Amino acid sequence: MNNNLKLSNYSLDQPDQIDVGAFDPQMLVKALSSMIRIRSVERILASARQEGIVNGPVHLAVGQEAVATGVSAALRYTDQVFGAHRSHAHILGLGTDPRRLFAEVLGKKTGLSNGMGGSMHLWDASVGFCGSVPIVAGTVPIAVGAAMANRLQGSDGVSVSYLGDGACEEGVVHESLNLASINKEPVIFIVENNFYASHMHISQRQPLSSTARFASANSITPHIVDGNNFAAVYSATSKLVHAAREGDGPGFIEAFTYRWYGHVDWREDIDVGISRSKSEVELWRTRDPIRRLKDSLILVGVITDADYDQMCKSVQNQLDFAWKTALSDPYPDSDALTRYVYSTNQL
Repeated sequence: MNNNLKLSNYSLDQPDQIDVGAFDPQMLVKALSSMIRIRSVERILASARQEGIVNGPVHLAVGQEAVATGVSAALRYTDQVFGAHRSHAHILGLGTDPRRLFAEVLGKKTGLSNGMGGSMHLWDASVGFCGSVPIVAGTVPIAVGAAMANRLQGSDGVSVSYLGDGACEEGVVHESLNLASINKEPVIFIVENNFYASHMHISQRQPLSSTARFASANSITPHIVDGNNFAAVYSATSKLVHAAREGDGPGFIEAFTYRWYGHVDWREDIDVGISRSKSEVELWRTRDPIRRLKDSLILVGVITDADYDQMCKSVQNQLDFAWKTALSDPYPDSDALTRYVYSTNQL
């Protein structure tokens, strides 16, 4: 990857400071706490997977926390959010209970999907998260369908579809963009462009590093943002959500970001036959979205270093308790293996 990458108005060389002056300080502090929580949850899961405590694969978004947090802060709990296979951050950003997420990944009956879905099949209607699936781009048309339902029912609800740069290579994405555009559906497409689809860099898959051209091809104005800047993500999402509620149709955000871990589990995916290198990972670590927001808040006097340390300690204490509780939670009963094969009201 070119370390001097410049994509439209985004560059790794841009100023590190985040302009936070136009935002509610309490909202920014809440966002910082949310990002700390997301990263801490995922690091617990990464360690548990490495130790064999978690027996199924986990797809982690450490380094990408500003996207989910920025988008979530612009939504109502009555909106509908659809994830993909890397959706811990998406559901946690909306406010789901970490203990229930832990329990789900551990296969416990107290989990978000009664322990039946694991890391990639998440659901929490109480916060507006309508599902994640391991099928690449599988929820994109469903998000458009939810938006269509909102429009036809006269609701001002908005749906959100999270997808990656790799998902943009699936035909259903382009069908969804087209349908959303011609019907002016209130749906926001959030492309988390971290440059890798599994282990293959975007330069090996597409002629351009940006996917925004796919929105333009369907007469949807793309918004390209620094995905490691909470304020940039929140601002763009807020504007598009407001426009969608007013009947102006779909929005499209491409957030350039980077996952510190590899495609799956705790590994960094370095020296496994791909172009990802230690220097590339370290370069993106300097763009840490949590550090950038924290430093910016300290600079303007919203918090102090001591406040930040206390915030991290408080979050970690809460998560340690949630993890310990989830570990002791019961597994599903033996008859649960077939109980949910057919749709019932038992969930």
